[in-house]
Amino acid sequence: MTVSAAIKLIIVDDHAVVREGLKQIIGSTEDICIVGEAENGLDAIRLSRQLDYQIMMLDISLPDKNGIEILKQIKKESPQVSVLMFSIHREDQYAIRAHKSGASGYLNKQASATEILQAIRQIASGLKYISPELAQELANNLNQEHEGELHKTLSDREYQTLTMIASGKTVSDIAKELSLSVKTISEYRARLLLKMKLRHNAELTHYAIKNQLVE
Repeated sequence: MTVSAAIKLIIVDDHAVVREGLKQIIGSTEDICIVGEAENGLDAIRLSRQLDYQIMMLDISLPDKNGIEILKQIKKESPQVSVLMFSIHREDQYAIRAHKSGASGYLNKQASATEILQAIRQIASGLKYISPELAQELANNLNQEHEGELHKTLSDREYQTLTMIASGKTVSDIAKELSLSVKTISEYRARLLLKMKLRHNAELTHYAIKNQLVE
């Protein structure tokens, strides 16, 4: 297959070892080629505007921006391209949220080389990619009412703040990690507590653990 006919891919991940691993997996194929790589969200957006490509493999945890935010911006500017989220986070934490935001698929970084290639090819053919595990979870939840639906009303930043607080991080820690002000994170915290009818961090952490939003 010629390069022009191959599936053109951009890889976005802040860890060089992950990008190198993906390049080795994809380098073993003839029908997929990597046309660009980025280590942060701003570079991902820049490459998306400059390059001709079909699929972006996008990490959620980037140093400058949340991957879900990048996903939304990419889909707004280039609705014809497909985005495959590739993350260390468990599927039940972010997969449904990613799909609702416009992702064509979601893969955990523990996925096998075979599954990665299958997801890329399936998305390139115009289909969505959902892992067997996520499909089973969606099927199990079809007819169930959950007490733990309140977190689905949160914005992406509020949800991210929720999981980070529940993981034991302080508002200052979160502000530093996300390159935002302490005041901004405090506002996210206040909003999510209000939306979820919770009073303080202890109740927030209890909710997150009960609903398996954190390890």
